Amino acid sequence: MYAQRRIRSFVLRAGRVTVAQERALAELWPTYGLDFAGGPIDLDVAFARGTPGPAARCLEIGFGSGEVIGALAQNNRDVDYLGIEVHRAGVGRLLLQASQAKLANLRVVCHDAVEVLRDAIPDECFDEILVFFPDPWHKKRHHKRRLIEPKFVELLAKKMRRGGVLRLGTDWQDYAEHMLAVCNAEPQLESLSPDGTYVARPDFRPPTRFERRGERLGHGVWDLAYAKRAPSAS
Repeated sequence: MYAQRRIRSFVLRAGRVTVAQERALAELWPTYGLDFAGGPIDLDVAFARGTPGPAARCLEIGFGSGEVIGALAQNNRDVDYLGIEVHRAGVGRLLLQASQAKLANLRVVCHDAVEVLRDAIPDECFDEILVFFPDPWHKKRHHKRRLIEPKFVELLAKKMRRGGVLRLGTDWQDYAEHMLAVCNAEPQLESLSPDGTYVARPDFRPPTRFERRGERLGHGVWDLAYAKRAPSAS
């Protein structure tokens, strides 16, 4: 699906990782971290609930500092949450939050989400997928780096269970319009907006650092939501 030398949607920058975050990465990773080695990740084993059948599962891609997924995991302990993030500082911060809140329903992968979903996660695995405020790559020459593009949305839909929901948000209008066009064109998805455009901000989402920054800059916020269609009868 993806070329070996595909253009990545992120750049790993040498951001500052605090002493506490480094300690969390070293000490808490065995509890909350899932290593990506190119092969399948068994989420039933990873969450080890010991109950018949898997719990409801939610994935957040690019969770940043973990404001959303951390709050959701704390408030919905009957749901399993998987977060994927490439930046170590944000991962360390979420691990600290998970430890302080004694979260048993949160696991983290520190790797490229495209590769994780493509190579390690089975199809029809998640009841909800969240992609909030991905890098807009606002310069036109960088648009090719945007995460939300047709092949990736097709991959996301494959990883969702029937009736599962994909939620997206951005504070860049141009990217919102791009997301809308891409998602509306994906045949596995059906918009949850009555007019096929945007939806209200979900009540569960605490304002993220990126959202607050956008508000200070006078940006609007656009939310999108899609459900996975039932397969068509043959």
